[in-house]
Amino acid sequence: MVTAIILLNVERNEIRHVAEKLVDIDGVSEVYSVTGRFDLVAIIRVKKDDDLADLVTEEMTKINGILGTETMIAFRAYSRHDLDRMFAIGFEK
Repeated sequence: MVTAIILLNVERNEIRHVAEKLVDIDGVSEVYSVTGRFDLVAIIRVKKDDDLADLVTEEMTKINGILGTETMIAFRAYSRHDLDRMFAIGFEK
């Protein structure tokens, strides 16, 4: 599994449109509108590197309004949510 975080700069009047289009792409698990230098953050989860390459270079380029992107590939995931769930296996609440 490949996880990537894509930071997007988007035309101001297209943020909602771009976010809705991104969520429709297979492999895009979440899209957040955010403050700061970027307008949107997309969380990507795909099976292999080639799938990520296709998503970024083929699927995302079809969406009007994206001005620029920065893609970061995750090496490891650290999540309290996942740790809590893992250690709760077998315990009934």
